[in-house]
Order: sequence, then structure tokens, then C-alpha cells
Amino acid sequence: MDRELGHEQTEHLQLRAWLRLLTCANLIEARVRAGLRESFSITLPRFDVLSQLARARQNGHPDGLTMGELSQRMMVSAGNVTGLVDGLVSEGLIARHAQPGDRRSARVSLTPAGTRAFEAMLPTHERWIDEAFSALDPAEIRRLLALLAKLKTSAAGDRP
Repeated sequence: MDRELGHEQTEHLQLRAWLRLLTCANLIEARVRAGLRESFSITLPRFDVLSQLARARQNGHPDGLTMGELSQRMMVSAGNVTGLVDGLVSEGLIARHAQPGDRRSARVSLTPAGTRAFEAMLPTHERWIDEAFSALDPAEIRRLLALLAKLKTSAAGDRP
């Protein structure tokens, strides 16, 4: 899925950079999606839910996240999150808890089984990401992060 094809000779550097970023992101995502499916029989979005809940716990939210918070963190619609959560609840990997004082809102958190499953997948997931970046040394990765931070600011419209 090379979005750069046909644009190699263009002088529009911004377009070429954008297409290269998309291509890299798509290649890494495809590798991770396939690996999760083949190695753990889980989809990337379901893994992302587990990851967000694990990160929330590590960052001082032991009771998990509301469905809205989870939706925002995953950058997907509430409807998409609901379907993912329903499946993970039915598998016993996460639990849904009513919000005290707000019957319309629910919090979701990892169960002990969900924590074990996520922790079993995490080292393999990290290895796949490391392999995708293996052509870059640590200094190059730090430089890439700095450049991407500038791009992120620019793309968000927050010019320094």
C-alpha cells in the first residue's frame, strides 16, 4: 500500500512527505494488525482498548475510563467503542461499571484476565514496533520525534 507511487518525481515536497508518512503508518499498522490476529486472535482496535485501559490504570485511574474518555483517547466514535467494549466484556477481559449518580454513563476497566492477556501481548507488540524502526538508530529516532512534534503543531494550526 504505497501511497507514494506516481509522485516520486513531483517537486511538491510537502505532498511527498505526507504520502511517505501515510505509507509508513499503513505498513506498520498492517504488520501489527496481522501479528495480533495471527499470534493472539485479537483485532488491533480491541488491543487498543486494552492498551488504553492499562495506560489509564498506570496513570492513576484504577477505576478505568468512561466510555466517552475511551472514545476520545482512541479517536473513534462512541458507537465504535460500544461494540468493542461489548465484545471484550463478553470475553471477560474488561468490566463495565455504572457511574454513581449518572445512570447514562459507565466506566470500563480491565479485569484480571484482561490484564494478563494484555501483559502477554505487550512484549510481542513492542518487538514488532522495534522491528519496524530497526533501520533507525536512537539519535535518528529522537530527531524524527522532534520533527514530527513540529509537524504535529503545524498541522494542528498552533504555529509557534
